[in-house]
Amino acid sequence: MTYRIQGHIHSQLHHLFVRLREDHGQGTVEYVALILLVAGVLAGVIVAGKSLKGGGIAQTVVGKLKEAINGVGGAKP
Repeated sequence: MTYRIQGHIHSQLHHLFVRLREDHGQGTVEYVALILLVAGVLAGVIVAGKSLKGGGIAQTVVGKLKEAINGVGGAKP
């Protein structure tokens, strides 16, 4: 009986380690990291632009982002 339990535990642990080594979904993680990196860079540009006189860069970036967001789904034929 104990060998059966040990065999079952060994089988389950082996299956777990095999699943952990698989790379399914890895692309999603990389895309999320890339999006977060771009968002961080844009946030840095906006913060740095506000400290400049007039804030031209920040206003341009925010304006272009607003245009892109508003333009989604509103394409004219």
